[in-house]
Amino acid sequence: MRAAVLEEVPGEFSIEQVDVDAPGPREVLVRTAAAGVCHSDLHFMQGLYPWPTPTVLGHESAGVVEAVGSDVSYVTPGDHVISCVSIFCGECERCLTGHPYLCSNPSVRRGPEDPPRLSRNGEIVWQFADLGSFAEQLLVHERALVKIPDDIPLDRAALLGCGVMTGVGAVFHTAAVEPASSVAVLGCGGIGLSAVQAARIAGALHVIAIDAVPAKLDLARRLGATEVVDASATDPVAAVRELTGGGADYSFEAIGKKTTAEQAYAMVRQGGTATIIGMVPMGVKVELEGADFLSEKRLQGCLMGSNRFRVDMPRLLDFYRQGRLNLDDMVSERVPLEQVNDACRALAAGEVARSVVVFE
Repeated sequence: MRAAVLEEVPGEFSIEQVDVDAPGPREVLVRTAAAGVCHSDLHFMQGLYPWPTPTVLGHESAGVVEAVGSDVSYVTPGDHVISCVSIFCGECERCLTGHPYLCSNPSVRRGPEDPPRLSRNGEIVWQFADLGSFAEQLLVHERALVKIPDDIPLDRAALLGCGVMTGVGAVFHTAAVEPASSVAVLGCGGIGLSAVQAARIAGALHVIAIDAVPAKLDLARRLGATEVVDASATDPVAAVRELTGGGADYSFEAIGKKTTAEQAYAMVRQGGTATIIGMVPMGVKVELEGADFLSEKRLQGCLMGSNRFRVDMPRLLDFYRQGRLNLDDMVSERVPLEQVNDACRALAAGEVARSVVVFE
């Protein structure tokens, strides 16, 4: 199969022929239809987080099941599916206590004595996040997938695999935004725009979108932002405090930078909650004033929107069908696999909400 292979870090992709193994007992082979280009991929391309090479990046995808292993009962060939990085075992303490997104049980991966899922000239090619979506096929554990109805467009469904699930889940699950509250979202990429939509659905009175790109702010308004702040022209902390009369009840940082993480904390009112969704680079410290803790403000992390993806994603698709969750306008461009490097450059430049790699 063809795949976009990252040979070194930092680096760019080359389109290569990669061998894919037959499904093991609990594994599923999926024909990839679409894969979103996410900032997480960019972080690993740039070397901000470690990952072995050569590797196939990509983790936000949808496709059609081609083959299943002998012990798979959840899906059958022909089923439409979304992949998710929150691969769960269903048996560990995290899974059994309602936190499957924190599962790290190695049983969902192949062991070192097993043949690799992907290889080239007999040598292993790593799968990013045990997925590797920038390829014509996915070979994954069955618990990396959720079935979806056949009538959902797969290029939109793919967005749920990371960006939409993370942004919506951060609002619904991680922070549990209450009706009539005020919400500020820093960064209007795929995750931030999903958080904006979720805040609207949750009934927030103020949904303030913050970005430095006017086109993204315009899109945020269409998706439910009640106010927007151009961070290139004004201090976002001061602007949010003025718009909310002292600070937001909730803020969501969807960029992954030290400065914006600290701004997210600074712009919430006493007793407010700042949730950091973006991947702040390893080794970078987020600094706070000690006196800030006297106001009972909370700073918390978020992993994949604290999701239970086999429950959450079908519900989000119902929102999409009802017109309450807009996935159509979040796709900025569709590109073939050969243009994945161009899509990553556009993402790094802040030019797009979401590029989607589409396969024939």
